[in-house]
Amino acid sequence: MCSHYQTLKDAELLLKKFGVREKPAAVGKYDIWPRYQGVFVRRPVEHDAGDEAVPEREAVAGRWGLISAMTKADGLDNAGKLSTFNARSETAPKSFTFGNAWRRAQHCIIPADAIFEPDWRSGVAVATRFTRDDGATLGIAGLWDRWRDAAGQIQESYTMLTINADEDPLFQDYHQASKEKRMVVILPEGAYGDWLTAPVGDTRDFLVTFPADRLIAEAQIQ
Repeated sequence: MCSHYQTLKDAELLLKKFGVREKPAAVGKYDIWPRYQGVFVRRPVEHDAGDEAVPEREAVAGRWGLISAMTKADGLDNAGKLSTFNARSETAPKSFTFGNAWRRAQHCIIPADAIFEPDWRSGVAVATRFTRDDGATLGIAGLWDRWRDAAGQIQESYTMLTINADEDPLFQDYHQASKEKRMVVILPEGAYGDWLTAPVGDTRDFLVTFPADRLIAEAQIQ
């Protein structure tokens, strides 16, 4: 799982790498933690309306930590306290929090310069920064949803999908030895379109991860 990542410093990269027609007004903080506002890429809600003015993809600012559209007004406070920044791909379809987004194929990609995971091999958690070996942007598979706040305003949110990493040649060495190894789904660039347009249903076949030997792990020694 991932509870810290770095987004893009340059919003122009959204246009270049993710096919977004218009960049957001701001990409927000560079270091993103749960419940911060971050940027994600999706197909617009109106993409099936037949309007040629609607772009294929858009960049949206939202809360990192998904809140389901099914959440009732009196449950928003509790929903906001849950750790919903990562979603297990194996259980998301039947989850209350993530099920609505999954069933509606509300897929998104989270652009990132880097992600962080803890290295426990020394017995102490050492924050480790993962980047692409060519310095290019990472695209992480996610889900998005939206809810109405107490004032009736629509708010956007998103989560990163995770898969088992017990056999992954890189991520199997991270997290505590007694716990299941998990990793976020880093999409190959050629899979961006497939993920965003994947049909409703079980889409785990689309979650093909970026090759581990193309990632660089750098311990962040304090």
